[in-house]
Amino acid sequence: MNSSPVQPLPLDGARKRDGFFSAILSSDPPRSKALTFVLLAILFGLAATPFLFSGSQPLSTAAKICVFIVLVASYDLLLGYTGIVSFAHTMFFGIGGYGMAIALERLGPTWTSVLIGLAAALLVSALLAVAIGLLSLRVRAIFFSMITLAVASAMAVLASQLSTITGGEDGLSFQLPYELRPAFRLLPEPVLGVPVNGRLVAYYMLFVVALLMFLLLLRIVNSPFGRVLQAIRENEFRAEALGYRVVAYRTMASVVSALAATVAGALMALWLRYNGPDTTLSFSIMIDILLMVVIGGMGTMYGSVIGAVLFVLAQNYLQVLMDAGNKALAGIPVLPNLIHPDRWLLWLGALFVISVYAFPGGIVGRLRQAEQ
Repeated sequence: MNSSPVQPLPLDGARKRDGFFSAILSSDPPRSKALTFVLLAILFGLAATPFLFSGSQPLSTAAKICVFIVLVASYDLLLGYTGIVSFAHTMFFGIGGYGMAIALERLGPTWTSVLIGLAAALLVSALLAVAIGLLSLRVRAIFFSMITLAVASAMAVLASQLSTITGGEDGLSFQLPYELRPAFRLLPEPVLGVPVNGRLVAYYMLFVVALLMFLLLLRIVNSPFGRVLQAIRENEFRAEALGYRVVAYRTMASVVSALAATVAGALMALWLRYNGPDTTLSFSIMIDILLMVVIGGMGTMYGSVIGAVLFVLAQNYLQVLMDAGNKALAGIPVLPNLIHPDRWLLWLGALFVISVYAFPGGIVGRLRQAEQ
């Protein structure tokens, strides 16, 4: 009887493919088919946004999602993986924005200015993170949180008062390098009806940097260093008894998180071509970050993606949907008033309360639990 020989090539190819994706994801896959589908939809959606949607608002929304994915993931490194509750995260976000804005406004719209601004911001953030870590991480959690809140508030006041440097309450507007301006044309002809100009180049630069930063943070939390952070989160005294210097590891986690937040702030400033106290230093942004972490799922880098996407989309489009619903229900008693667009913040808060109640472990935790 003739039998066809076993062909090892497809299996070897599958193994190589699985090994490649496992290496990219640092051996930390989504572990849920539904979550994998959602994450791939987000990835391809963000990559194709300029060609799927017309107008400036969808592109600006996608850019903001990319920035907040990095910002929320960097905060989850502190809160979800290390157990540190800090209210100074927007301070590092603001340092990145101001570093980029001051350099481009004072030194001119060149790539050298971009590098100098980013390098200076990273240096300042690292020094501040080390100082806060060494001076404050020895105290109890609630006192550390209060210290970070005080430092962040002082930085916001300082940025508002140093008007000769930071522009004060008005902030700083600046020009970008020529390759990132709308007048620049990378290709003479449009691609799929979309002009390949500097604005498109700026978006894809932001998208690629955000993706690389996310994969880097995913690598960090799945490294031996990340495992120690999780051990400290679970039982600080046992980790210290095993010989790990808890304060040193927490300080290192604070520095890594601060540097990632600084990069996010620099990206935000580059996209907006402006930076001010309300765009990066506002305490309301800190509350938004906390909500995104909780909604997506603490201690899961993928949760930062889900949380950022849902929150930014709700911020930008919930009012539009409510306006459409209000018009559709015109003539019906009570209902149009309940969903009036002026009440969008009320419904936004209600949606987040419901989501936290329905998904106590975050959306990522629920999706993973559903397939176990």
